[in-house]
Amino acid sequence: MRDYGNHATRPTERDVAITDIKTCVIEGNFEWNLVKIETDAGVTGIGESYRGGGVPELMAYTKRFLIGENPLDPERIVQRIVQEMSGHGGTTGKVVTAASGIEVACWDAAGKILGLPVYELLGSKYRDEVRIYCDTHAGEAYQVEDGATAYADESAYSPAAYAAAAADVVDMGFSALKFDLDLPEDNVPDRTNGRLTNEVIQNKREIVAAVRDEIGYGIDLAFDCHWDYAVESAKRLAHELEEFDLMWLEDLIPPENMDAQIEVTKDTRTPVATGENRFRVHELSELIYNHGVDIITPDPTTVGGLAETMRIADRAQENYMPVSPHNVCSPIGTMACVHLGTVIPNFDVLEYHALEVDWWDDLHTGDPLIEDGSITVPDDPGLGIELDEDVAREHVLDGTDCF
Repeated sequence: MRDYGNHATRPTERDVAITDIKTCVIEGNFEWNLVKIETDAGVTGIGESYRGGGVPELMAYTKRFLIGENPLDPERIVQRIVQEMSGHGGTTGKVVTAASGIEVACWDAAGKILGLPVYELLGSKYRDEVRIYCDTHAGEAYQVEDGATAYADESAYSPAAYAAAAADVVDMGFSALKFDLDLPEDNVPDRTNGRLTNEVIQNKREIVAAVRDEIGYGIDLAFDCHWDYAVESAKRLAHELEEFDLMWLEDLIPPENMDAQIEVTKDTRTPVATGENRFRVHELSELIYNHGVDIITPDPTTVGGLAETMRIADRAQENYMPVSPHNVCSPIGTMACVHLGTVIPNFDVLEYHALEVDWWDDLHTGDPLIEDGSITVPDDPGLGIELDEDVAREHVLDGTDCF
């Protein structure tokens, strides 16, 4: 069995050890899984893993073998987590998600120890600002509770409701936005076969047309379909929307079948995006090299962390493919993605998915992050963002502890 333990030596001033790993689950529009690592240098690092149950417990489990490890080795630490937990499904899934947050926290700590921003540790800087697209909802549509979509009343799904929401977001200064395109009638006449009726496809077309009429073609516009459709319905929908020059259609079909994904992508000139629910570079390489996608959308807090996302971006760069990371995080995970966005040459635009959370910016101690649809890349050591733990505790998930 390979041994990814700490066997290398460093000068005394960089011979640092992790002394504790603590977690906190914040109840925002999603459950944000935060993690803090403490070190014997008096430096702490903060990170975030993708939402969902079981992840904090897995992060806490890693204390069995990560106490004493050096946080200056984020990539090796991920390898150790994968190796130590390989018998628990550690090569994919929630173990990798847990490792992602710990890796981000290690980068934050490493930057503070060395006095450098994370982007400098990652190796390059291509831009001073990262452009943000706003995930936008019409009316009260798509209120998520326990992983399900709770559909609202019909008025929330009118083309006019989408257009009004789009206008509001553009007025906030965003130059790119995305809507969910799920409709209640997607499940008619059958709830499970993934086929869309002609009427539903026309309803979706009317929504897209209304938004385009409202915001014009100078604003980038995308729609998310949440892996819902059969191949034939995905192709019919993509064809129907070609005239609207979308930034992309996202997650048209379930993610497991690569040949089906390639079939959909190559059948339309509407750009197709996917990638958020795959793990590590191994699960995205085939998608990239076979051009099964036009825009790749890995989630850094899911896929294995910042370094693993850079490996994915390298493969996309070889194939002249842009990277637009999926991000439904608190300000902590979002800022981690900002550092990533500045070091990736083929980076395009980063998701922001907390418009309805009016205390989102209160979770950190600095000024509001998003200004005129972009986030400035910070030059402070580490991630350049500090969690306001008092605010975090005000919004902690019931029944859980916060650090």
